[in-house]
Amino acid sequence: MKFTKKLKMAATAGALLMSSMSFAQAINIGTNDLAIKGYDPVAYFTQNQAIEGSAKFTATHEGAIYRFSNASNRDLFKANADKYAPQFGGYCAMGVALNKKLDVDPSAFYIKDHKLYLNLNKDVQKKWVTDIPGHLKTADRIWRGIEDLTIAQANAEE
Repeated sequence: MKFTKKLKMAATAGALLMSSMSFAQAINIGTNDLAIKGYDPVAYFTQNQAIEGSAKFTATHEGAIYRFSNASNRDLFKANADKYAPQFGGYCAMGVALNKKLDVDPSAFYIKDHKLYLNLNKDVQKKWVTDIPGHLKTADRIWRGIEDLTIAQANAEE
């Protein structure tokens, strides 16, 4: 009887772990569930630059922890997180257009129509800006198909 109960508890814990792991794949998070490598998502809009956030000012959104450079930015984010959170879960926007989930360089950013897009690096960003409307159309379509895939699944060669 005790073994069966322990087995059920282990199965439940495993299911919860797998559920949280698959959910987390939709958001590009690093160590300790940190989004955008600790950069302040609001600063991209208010100061038009990548600014590191502080562990003193944090907020969570969709399972990710965001850091902010000050309390005011944190409060703006809390009031409307979807407005400030990066598109495509914080994965490289050009990567998504290429059917991949790639990490980002927080300094390789672009704001279009009041939305934050991040890229793998500045060279990839140069490719992104050559046809933002076209890349966005492709990325929006592809994202619906890869959003809930693990990074390994999304990046697997066919």
